[in-house]
Amino acid sequence: MSDRNYWLMKSEPDDYSIDDLKKDGETEWTGVRNYAARNYMRDDMKKGDGVLFYHSNISTPVIVGTMEVSKESHPDPLQFDPNSKYFDEKSTESEPRWQLVDVKFVQKFDKEVTRDQLKEDPILQDMELFRLARHSITPVREEEWKRLHELAEAEVK
Repeated sequence: MSDRNYWLMKSEPDDYSIDDLKKDGETEWTGVRNYAARNYMRDDMKKGDGVLFYHSNISTPVIVGTMEVSKESHPDPLQFDPNSKYFDEKSTESEPRWQLVDVKFVQKFDKEVTRDQLKEDPILQDMELFRLARHSITPVREEEWKRLHELAEAEVK
């Protein structure tokens, strides 16, 4: 077993897509306003962890590629910006409520893996994605990470 942890992070492709990340190379994963997801970023996600990029809130949700945690937890700057939809008036610079991690692009899958494929696969049907469906970040087991790469016909990185 690897010391590396694995995650799934959701983004609506109209907000931020795998193509945006590929172009940018690296980004802060801003705007998470769910305490469980915040806690994963704050307490558990480490530099080098693998992340599945999941396009959500579309007619056919899909896993489209992978990224890697490139910088560990730090305050989400949008919580302090009164012009941002992610502004939090109760959050202060000395006691920030919301944390984020930075991620960097690793690969875009040539063959996307649909939510239905996940549900039908015996190795993937019990993913935390289904149990914690409303969470924007969920843990992924190493065997799930490997199986997803098989389905995507992609090199495990």
